[in-house]
Amino acid sequence: MKTFAAIDVGSFELSMKIFEFTKKNPMREIDHVRYRIELGSDTYAKGKIEYEKVDELCRILREFRKIMDSYRVTEYMAYGTSAIRETENTYIILDQIRIRTGFIIHVLSNSEQRFLDYKSIASKGETFTKIIEKGTAIVDIGGGSIQLSLFDKDSLVTTQNLRLGVLRMRERLNVLQPKIAQYENLVDEMVSNQLSIFKKLYMKDREIKHIIIVDDYVSMILNKKFHHQQLEHCFTRQDFFDFLSSFKHKNQEEIARTLDIPEENTSLLFLSAMLIKQLVKIMDVELLWAPGVTLCDGIAYEYAEKNKFYIQNHNFEQDIIACAQSISKRYMGSKSRGEILTKICLTLFDSMKKIHGLSKRERLLLQIAAILHDCGKYISLATMADCGYHIIMSTEIIGLSHLEREMVANIVKYNYIDFGYYEEVGKYASIDKESYLKIAKLTALLRVGSGLDRSHKQKFEMLQAQLQEDKLLITTDNAEDITLEKGLFESKALFFEEVFSIRPVIKQRKKI
Repeated sequence: MKTFAAIDVGSFELSMKIFEFTKKNPMREIDHVRYRIELGSDTYAKGKIEYEKVDELCRILREFRKIMDSYRVTEYMAYGTSAIRETENTYIILDQIRIRTGFIIHVLSNSEQRFLDYKSIASKGETFTKIIEKGTAIVDIGGGSIQLSLFDKDSLVTTQNLRLGVLRMRERLNVLQPKIAQYENLVDEMVSNQLSIFKKLYMKDREIKHIIIVDDYVSMILNKKFHHQQLEHCFTRQDFFDFLSSFKHKNQEEIARTLDIPEENTSLLFLSAMLIKQLVKIMDVELLWAPGVTLCDGIAYEYAEKNKFYIQNHNFEQDIIACAQSISKRYMGSKSRGEILTKICLTLFDSMKKIHGLSKRERLLLQIAAILHDCGKYISLATMADCGYHIIMSTEIIGLSHLEREMVANIVKYNYIDFGYYEEVGKYASIDKESYLKIAKLTALLRVGSGLDRSHKQKFEMLQAQLQEDKLLITTDNAEDITLEKGLFESKALFFEEVFSIRPVIKQRKKI
């Protein structure tokens, strides 16, 4: 048996869930502790978290430690989200927390945070699988932003982050001092333009029938209210509208008493509810699902996966790939070339396992780079390398960390221009020497793959790659003339040889 603590240092509360893992019950929640502390109020309004909030945060974490000790917790993971991520004094705060409490807080990028939220939803198993059979949107509402992610045929195909989080919006609205009755119109005016743009750009060829709600207020209340539905925690759009109407003429005190929540939470609850209402209308959905999960559930789910306590039913890696394919399509990437290049590159990767020492995760990064190899041409054929880099760095790929996205962007960039050495590639803080070497190896593989399909005529679609001492023998059965590929292969082979000390050699079995 393992006892594990998942800690979320969020924008407006600190949350900890204690889980127990056994062979019979792979993931059982045994306690949930929440403490309200609005770190985001400082970050979003002032740019940094003040000392008094840090002091309070450390005090709460020490209390969490006592609770963990009472449950004999053996392992924990603690993550900070946008309030920590966006503050100017992130590293100072993290160091203070470590020194004063012993906790090591890992700061999640937005895409990592949303991917964990997504995993928490997937932990609901059959209901999740049934919901995403039709076009589905995940509406993940946080303190600093909301994430809108669209499913098509069971795969996550696009995701966008909008800076419309409830705490950030409340800080803006506080200047106006509105009444509860005014919230709906004000929210409509604040968000309608961004939501309309999202619909125009990403939903024009998609029909969304279902919405999955992830937030810290509305979903928890609706989760309890619709617990006994035929499809648990699901309700129609009319159910949702009726629920909102029941509070139309009540003040904050009455709402808080009816819902059994602190009165100070009502403004955030209303902002979250109004955002959901706007999305229900703009997407014209039929059914809503409030699974009642939090980031802590996603943290625990990931821990269970890594320690093989939990067998996943959903292919999350395929979601990342589908997201990359959607980005390629948006920027007019060649689907057929991407598929062939992916196949070639992965064959080369697998044949070089003994030499490159890279993991399955790096194999995925190479696959994404192959899919996105030509996205830069959408902006400029002359500066495709730099344009591809900036497109990838500006486009969120849910499931990849910021570092991984930067690695993919550099692999795509240096596929077309001379490879930069560490002083150039590593000038960004996130690229350490280990990551730099991975970029070099994956770039070398992508370059050779690109060289083998130089004519875009799929002459190496059916290839074999085999290591022979200091050579990598690449063989094709295709009978077409490969003079072009052979003639221009030298430039691709040189960098590969520099990185691996292995020379790639092209061979054709059948004579023309």
